Amino acid sequence: MSALQQIIRRAVVAPCLAAGAFVATPPQAPARLQIASAAGASRTDVPSVSTIGELRRRDLRVPVDGAHVNAMRGQFGDTREGGARGHEAVDIPAPRNTPIHAVENGTIEKLFLSRPGGITIYQFDPERRFAYYYAHLERYAAGLQEHQAIRKGDVIGYVGTTGNAPNDAPHLHFAIFELTPEKQWWKGSPVDPWLAFTR
Repeated sequence: MSALQQIIRRAVVAPCLAAGAFVATPPQAPARLQIASAAGASRTDVPSVSTIGELRRRDLRVPVDGAHVNAMRGQFGDTREGGARGHEAVDIPAPRNTPIHAVENGTIEKLFLSRPGGITIYQFDPERRFAYYYAHLERYAAGLQEHQAIRKGDVIGYVGTTGNAPNDAPHLHFAIFELTPEKQWWKGSPVDPWLAFTR
């Protein structure tokens, strides 16, 4: 590995090293993100510089107007439930019923209700390489349906507190994951949204 590659790895990839792969359980079980054990986890789930570069090239739209990208820094590596699981996402606080916008063109792959995430959306990008996960919604946008084509900036839902979000802290829980070859909406390698949004 060249000196430049080492610098890039430390600056871009290192913040993701604490994160484990996650798999949301399939549809027949309550959806929940699960962390692979640190001891047994392969580090192939760490996003490459090219993965981050590809997401930046797409110029993703921040899903909530007025959100501060710098406030997202470090949230991905936070833990939940006393360290039992990783956050692997960013939380974007906003008043209840604030519109949530699609971060890029794509398809609504799954509309799902889960205990932790509440009312959720899984969006696939046009190439079906990435999934964008929106959780704790108050409600979906009127008429939103699975397999519906959407455009970057379309309103797809509204900020809320469904699932395990505190009732007095409405926010959007937003995650990005790189899909596996099977292209299953509940399975992939997490990518820090802050790295994708920073230019």
